[in-house]
Amino acid sequence: MDWLSDHAWAAWLGLAMTLGVLEMFSLDLILLMLAFGAIAGMTTAALGAGLVLQVLVAAGASVATLAVVRPALAKRLHGGPELMLGHGKLVGQQGLVTQQISGLEHGRVKLAGEIWSAAPYDESLTIAAGETVEVLQIKGATAYVHPVQRLEP
Repeated sequence: MDWLSDHAWAAWLGLAMTLGVLEMFSLDLILLMLAFGAIAGMTTAALGAGLVLQVLVAAGASVATLAVVRPALAKRLHGGPELMLGHGKLVGQQGLVTQQISGLEHGRVKLAGEIWSAAPYDESLTIAAGETVEVLQIKGATAYVHPVQRLEP
């Protein structure tokens, strides 16, 4: 027992390493936060604090990381880029009108290197060829667009 009290830091380090290895199998980030708490206990033991203080520091660090760090880390790791497939990826992009568009007659617009049938989102608008437009909606094979405002010098 005398050796353990003199080398408590080694016991905390062993616990931290064991929890770290077990985290590799669970991938839940809980054991990793507990391992961080064990490292805090190891640091407290290396500074010569008593066993009660070591346990309190380890428990406090574990609870703090579980409450503060883990939710943000889990959200970042489990979330990824929003994958837009098909027509949805064109919404919000800009295109060039190649054939006049009006509420009465559909025109053409070049989007992402392809020519699309286009209609104005606001049916009262007429958009001339050469104008830059933004895609607000895609229905079937028709892009519903709105002209992009230009800043005149």
